[in-house]
Amino acid sequence: MEILQRYNGRSTVLVVDDTPDNLSLIGALLKDEYKVKVAINGERALRIARSEEPPDLILLDIMMPGMDGYEVCLQLKSDERTRNIPVIFLTAKTDMMDEKHGFELGAVDYITKPISPAIILARVQTHLSLKAAADFLRDKNLFLEQEVEKRTGEVRAVQEVTILALASLAETRDNDTGNHLRRTQHYVKALASQLKHHPRFQEYLTDVNIAMLFKSAPLHDIGKVGIPDHILLKPGKLTADEFEIMKTHTIIGYNALDHAERSLGAKVDFLVTAKEIALSHQEKWDGSGYPHCLSGDSIPISARLMALADVYDALISHRVYRAALAPDIVSAMIVSEKGTHFDPDVVDAFVEIQGEFATIAWRYADDSAVKI
Repeated sequence: MEILQRYNGRSTVLVVDDTPDNLSLIGALLKDEYKVKVAINGERALRIARSEEPPDLILLDIMMPGMDGYEVCLQLKSDERTRNIPVIFLTAKTDMMDEKHGFELGAVDYITKPISPAIILARVQTHLSLKAAADFLRDKNLFLEQEVEKRTGEVRAVQEVTILALASLAETRDNDTGNHLRRTQHYVKALASQLKHHPRFQEYLTDVNIAMLFKSAPLHDIGKVGIPDHILLKPGKLTADEFEIMKTHTIIGYNALDHAERSLGAKVDFLVTAKEIALSHQEKWDGSGYPHCLSGDSIPISARLMALADVYDALISHRVYRAALAPDIVSAMIVSEKGTHFDPDVVDAFVEIQGEFATIAWRYADDSAVKI
């Protein structure tokens, strides 16, 4: 109701005519119902229309010296600030082609002189009512768009918090991992941004998919929630049997995310990406990884990016069984695995931005770590 009440006050009508007598006559006719402004030429009319308090409707003569009414109407309809102000031509030009031209320029009505007071009042009231309704709908649509954007933002924020909360279920069981989730998110985004124009990757690495990668990356190790503590937290090298159990975290994570997606009954883009990463980020370019020994381009791009990001962060991070390695040493180790562990083009992209990786590691260093 508040929006409707905005349109129930006295409307303003601008009368444009080069004859003072006509201005006085029409002004006297309208003044009891409306606020009336007058302009004796087109230039003055445009200044009033573009002011901070524009009129709600314009009664516009056509035959004026200098800028005629047609040109005034054309400029009004060409300006975003004034295009929604209804224009009624009020003129002595009675030819049908003149009337047709007036409507083509965007006028809402065409009244010929000599005027009939009753017709002018009826037409003005009709078009002001139509404008009020249009303004109300326009404002309501804008309000609804803003509400949708607000709600969408809230849903997006809840979704991202939920993702981090779920991912942390696995990470918080291992005190050594610290800010691993945040760092790997940014590593993956940096790699994707570097590769977005590469012929092998440009079709997949759109801005939308890069945002999806960033959102999904924290779920890469969600399957670790299913790994027993005596294996996950073991302060030393795993036995062969223990490592086989550890490797199942990829399947556990994939199955959990797949179950969640199927429970929703619809495809969810970020879960599709998250499933790829969770299942395949331990695969290696030469086919020696797990769980399915995929090789080359059969490994999803999302998982190839995460594979490098995950290894980099693991090597620069402190573990109970070894000290953190310096970034330059880690970079050399990754380069040595080009074409075996990692996609060669992903390694090349990493080399180009390894300084950015080091900056991310420094920015999101664990509280207990010495910033490198």
